[in-house]
Amino acid sequence: MSAEILIIEDNPLNMELARDLLESRGYRVREAITAMEGIEAIHASLPDLVLMDVQLPGMDGLTATRLLRQDENLKDLIIIALTAHAMKGDEQKVMEAGCNGYMSKPINTRLFHAMIARFLQEKAAKSQ
Repeated sequence: MSAEILIIEDNPLNMELARDLLESRGYRVREAITAMEGIEAIHASLPDLVLMDVQLPGMDGLTATRLLRQDENLKDLIIIALTAHAMKGDEQKVMEAGCNGYMSKPINTRLFHAMIARFLQEKAAKSQ
């Protein structure tokens, strides 16, 4: 069974690129364009991994991640931040918010699949 990945991203081009990359590898993809929509989608059906845009309208992605991490049932949820602001110190902010990792935008298509696969393999190894 293929992994299910939720993309929370408000930019249509970034959403399309991530969706196309994931679907090309057989992942099942769900989409949300706001943090609240994403949180609701996670509570409705737990995905295997979440790609969380940091700059979202309304509630930002790091605030959403902090909220999700308060739920004991979501402590093992893999959340990867997508950020256009890959500056010194940003990785620390992302990790402190509770993300498992981050990718800078624009998405590096050569590294994208390896990173997704690594996080999913780590999750599978932990659950055995």
